[in-house]
Amino acid sequence: MAFILRNAPLWTIATAGSRIALRQQTPVAVSSWRSFTSKPDSTNPPSGRVLDHDDARDMDPDGFQTPYTNLPPLPRDPNESLQTIRARLTYQSRKRGILETDLILSTFAKEFLNKLSLEECRRLDKFMDEPDWDIYYWVTGKKEVPEKWKEDPVFDMIVKHAKNEGRVVRSMPAL
Repeated sequence: MAFILRNAPLWTIATAGSRIALRQQTPVAVSSWRSFTSKPDSTNPPSGRVLDHDDARDMDPDGFQTPYTNLPPLPRDPNESLQTIRARLTYQSRKRGILETDLILSTFAKEFLNKLSLEECRRLDKFMDEPDWDIYYWVTGKKEVPEKWKEDPVFDMIVKHAKNEGRVVRSMPAL
């Protein structure tokens, strides 16, 4: 499966001594975001879909439109210890890429991660595989929450933490 980008000229920068030249190349097909990690199934976008380079959107496996490519989850070791999971989640909650989500998840991890059971840590780990902006909008109530997270106790804890009913001044915790 491949996506074809229309109206997207590709340029190469060529240098020769002190001269710089731009050369236009012919467009090439771009591989699907799941082509290297999964077998073809119903979660992949339709194969005949054409994407504009200005408005490239992929359909994530749950059917949400996202303005960015949704990467597949990283493989996890099923025998990972609770201590290792907590250490990894502490780091991942802070180093996500979007400050708003980083602040919510890192302060949540600092306050609650040591109190979560192994199963709750695994649920949090799965939740953190979701795209940053989706997490932010779900937690703040700006976007409809998918069914798989609506009744999840860890998600409910994050939502309550994000509401900050005690008006606590929060800042990014140190690693």
